[in-house]
Amino acid sequence: MDINSVYETIENVKSDIQSVSTKDDLEEFRLKYLVRRGIIQQMFEGIKSASPEERPQLGKALNELRQTAQTLFDEKKRELEQSRTLTADKLDLTIPGRRRPIGTKHPVTQALDDMTTIFKSMGFAVALGPEIEDDFHNFEALNFPADHPARDMQDTFFLDETALLRTHTSPVQVRIMMNQKPPIRHIMPGRVYRNEAISARSYCMFHQLEGLAVDENITFAELKGTLATFAKKFFGSGVKYVFRPSFFPFTEPSAEMDISCFLCNGKGCRVCKQTGWLEILGCGMVDPNVLKAVGYDPEKVTGYAFGMGVDRTALLLYGIDDIRMLYENDVRLLNQFS
Repeated sequence: MDINSVYETIENVKSDIQSVSTKDDLEEFRLKYLVRRGIIQQMFEGIKSASPEERPQLGKALNELRQTAQTLFDEKKRELEQSRTLTADKLDLTIPGRRRPIGTKHPVTQALDDMTTIFKSMGFAVALGPEIEDDFHNFEALNFPADHPARDMQDTFFLDETALLRTHTSPVQVRIMMNQKPPIRHIMPGRVYRNEAISARSYCMFHQLEGLAVDENITFAELKGTLATFAKKFFGSGVKYVFRPSFFPFTEPSAEMDISCFLCNGKGCRVCKQTGWLEILGCGMVDPNVLKAVGYDPEKVTGYAFGMGVDRTALLLYGIDDIRMLYENDVRLLNQFS
């Protein structure tokens, strides 16, 4: 053994460490160079056969060799641990991969889709409109004069002196009638906004579905038949219903529709306030003033309109007792509707 063979071994150590990529490779490197019977220890033992003049240089070179091998080993070990390559040999590539969770429709969206499908099957087209409205479309054209007390029924979010967040989807009805001649048969689903106190039964933003039909000789009987058909398709063929007189500025006469409580079968419960009945919508014949505001002749055409809250209907349909739960994005609730 001479000094040149020591430096050749140093180069071999540097070359071998470059090929180490796994835990087993690193162990082979250690057994080759760093153990008691490895190459480096054997070279140290070979100093005995060297001449006294060569021993100091050989000893210095061998110490450099051992330090280099140990340093490279430690660095490679840390590198493998950081990259987790040491555990790569334990991966079972035959195990099926994890399924990515699949989202589901929100309960409000499900209810709205079901409602829309029913009305489309009865010949209604779907119409949409802007959520930021002006006073004319949201109030004035719908028979809400500036000083009308009925405006207080809907606490409004005003954006400025001319713009507001719509309080109902009825402005879409106005836009349709101003841009289309009868016959008209549309539904208007969408979000609406009211400045109401948030509680278990009310929220500042919710969804409505309204309907409008305008043509010659449309009657209140046709309105009742349309809504009765919807109720039976949506809530079940055995549902009972009644119409109660009511008031809305944009319809005359006006009514509210109640159905028998399907949660207690009409016997009375907390949800129906022990009455056995649930209010689901408001409706009526389009007020002649509304027809005039959009350029129609109320002597030639008549129409009916109706509107219902989708969120509260979803609460009843799915047995949810707090409307706020619909907007908290709690996956424990949403996963039940997959």
